[in-house]
Amino acid sequence: MPVSPHEMELLARQVNQAHRAAVQAELNAVGLGEVGHPMLMSILQSSEGGDQEGICHAQRELAQLLHISPAAVANSLKSLEKGGYIRRKPGIGDARRNQVILTEKGAAAVTDCHRVFSRVSARMLAGFTPEEQEQMLSFQRRMLQNLLQQDPQSQKQEV
Repeated sequence: MPVSPHEMELLARQVNQAHRAAVQAELNAVGLGEVGHPMLMSILQSSEGGDQEGICHAQRELAQLLHISPAAVANSLKSLEKGGYIRRKPGIGDARRNQVILTEKGAAAVTDCHRVFSRVSARMLAGFTPEEQEQMLSFQRRMLQNLLQQDPQSQKQEV
């Protein structure tokens, strides 16, 4: 039986929404409901190869990493800074490029976020064998690659 594109789209949305709700519920349970966890995680990941511990990419680079607007990054960073999770300082050699620095509170929140993601992932993947999990990951990577490489203009003729 052929796969319905409508069913694939609906299922993808449902899985995404259920995952986001599960993560948010877990974050709320550990007192991190106000933390923009994707931003915080990106800040952590971007700081791992830096010259100084805790110093991350510039705001513009974070926007590119997250596929969101620089304005959205600025708002999220403002909230994280107000909450004491990060601090910003002018970039070395270019004062227009703020460096984002994870604070101790931010580092602790990142650790808690990792735990939350692990719990949600374990729940989501319950009943799947390691081979099935690897296969699913491979499929999702291919789907993402397909979507990122697809030219939306070429699709106009097919619609």
